[in-house]
Amino acid sequence: MKNPILAFYDYLDRPLAPKSRVFLALLVVPLLASFWFPLWRISMEAPQYRNGLWLDIYSYTIQGGNDGQHLSEINTLNHYIGMRHLDIADFSDLDWLPFAFGILVLLTLRVAAIGKVRTLVDLSVLVGYILAFAGARFVYQLYTYGHDLDPRAPFHVEPFTPVIIGTKQIANFTTHSWPQEGTYLITVFALGIFGTLIWHLVTGRRDAVRAARAKESDDAAKRAAPDAARASEASASDDAEAAS
Repeated sequence: MKNPILAFYDYLDRPLAPKSRVFLALLVVPLLASFWFPLWRISMEAPQYRNGLWLDIYSYTIQGGNDGQHLSEINTLNHYIGMRHLDIADFSDLDWLPFAFGILVLLTLRVAAIGKVRTLVDLSVLVGYILAFAGARFVYQLYTYGHDLDPRAPFHVEPFTPVIIGTKQIANFTTHSWPQEGTYLITVFALGIFGTLIWHLVTGRRDAVRAARAKESDDAAKRAAPDAARASEASASDDAEAAS
């Protein structure tokens, strides 16, 4: 039987199934659509802000609610507790995220057009790495903003990490942090990539097992054929001797 590792390497060089190619090409639609929707929303309510304040984070910019007025209000509140102003220039991730998503679109189309299972594995690893890195950077940015406080601020608060996902009470503010449509669209894209890879690996494994069993059956039949022939010849010889 062929070495399983060598058999797996051979499978990686197999072309993708036609329906997988169509599915991969369609997956770029939600990824491209994510540019038009916010990835995340951070909002807060307090007695003096009954209608709330919110900040939408896109893959390329940040926007405050009420035509940007909420961003000014949030920066004013941050000043009183010593937090740095939220400035798009400080969000360096917004410079590379559109570029990274554009690369993923091109690579996904390339895999859909001429890719093999091996290139689908590479694409899946790259998608996982970019999304994990972007998520880790988002958490790091929130941590930095909540811990890098100005000691000369009018009000002293202990360093804290703003809510990453969910709801959190900070002083008299109730803050919320939740993913938005853009993140859901990117999740559809990523799950589609991972699901296609898993489907190919599972079906490849199943086909390999079936092929191995069929080969074993053929080998067993080939080994049994000479024995049956010899047995038949022996039986015919015995019949001839008995007849004489």
